Amino acid sequence: MRLPNRISLALVSVAFASTAVPAIAQELQAEESVQAPENNDMQALVDEVGEVAKKVSAKNEEVKQLEDDLAAQRAKADDLAARAQAAAQAADAARGAVGSQQAAINGLAQSRYRGAHRSAATTALESANPQEAVERLGYLGALSRDANRELSTMMQTSQDADTAHARAIEAADAARAEQTRLEEQRARVVKEKEALEAQQRDIEARVDALNEEQRAQWEAQFGGATREIDPELLARLAESGVGGKAVAAALTKQGAPYGWGATGPDRFDCSGLMVWAYAQEGKSIPRTSQAQLAGGTPVPMDQLEPGDVIGYYPGVTHVGMYIGDGQVVHASTYGVPVQVVPVDSMPVQGAVRF
Repeated sequence: MRLPNRISLALVSVAFASTAVPAIAQELQAEESVQAPENNDMQALVDEVGEVAKKVSAKNEEVKQLEDDLAAQRAKADDLAARAQAAAQAADAARGAVGSQQAAINGLAQSRYRGAHRSAATTALESANPQEAVERLGYLGALSRDANRELSTMMQTSQDADTAHARAIEAADAARAEQTRLEEQRARVVKEKEALEAQQRDIEARVDALNEEQRAQWEAQFGGATREIDPELLARLAESGVGGKAVAAALTKQGAPYGWGATGPDRFDCSGLMVWAYAQEGKSIPRTSQAQLAGGTPVPMDQLEPGDVIGYYPGVTHVGMYIGDGQVVHASTYGVPVQVVPVDSMPVQGAVRF
């Protein structure tokens, strides 16, 4: 029996729905199963990239510290080499003086031997009176004693100069050896850094590929945020000394991008932000995070003031600047702009004041 067209279409629609709806539902479930791990994947990316970023940042700090150490060691070695050269010249001069004095004494002895000088008896007989004879004999003896005494002094000076020269050479050699050791260490660290830079480039590519939602999650990994600067806060900071003015300067760089090894004015790494902020107040502080924490006056965490520099992570591979109210401003890692975070959002290693 032939069914009406409308009934046929209805049956076809019902049949399609009975097969298509479950298929669509399965597809939606499949999409949900694919999308569900995204948060987990994102957290894994945060953990992985964050760990590599810390290593890269730490290696950058190590290289910068070695470069500073090398510069200081080169200056020390050059200074010691110059001192060794001066000591060598002093020793040569002392030996020359000894030689000249010895020649003078030898000449005196030879002239006496040849009769150029009269004997003591002749000198006494030709004197007008005993007093004059005593004076003449005393004068001749004094000449001989003075010459020998002067020679003895010169010889001691020459020995001292030789000793000083030997010590100067030893110190210069030790300084050069230390310089060589630092250069070899730097070469090894640079190779390690180059290997990490490949991971760094991978980090940058992966972070740059994040969508807006993922980017927000990435930037919030330290619980930080870019905050509007309260004019009253800036005014108070400006009146609280160099440290307050420095942190006020650092706060103006909120939102500035992170740059490996950068010291501003547009990009910063962690220690570079500290250097730049204090430089705005005409104060120079060490370049690396480790040197910064070692170069300031230690401050207990319960006595922090605006501008204090806080070191984070074992080995002090990161730093931030205290604002007040339990907050710090810092440049954390690639893809995360300069921002404000809680002071205890990272493992604290200590704090200093400049």
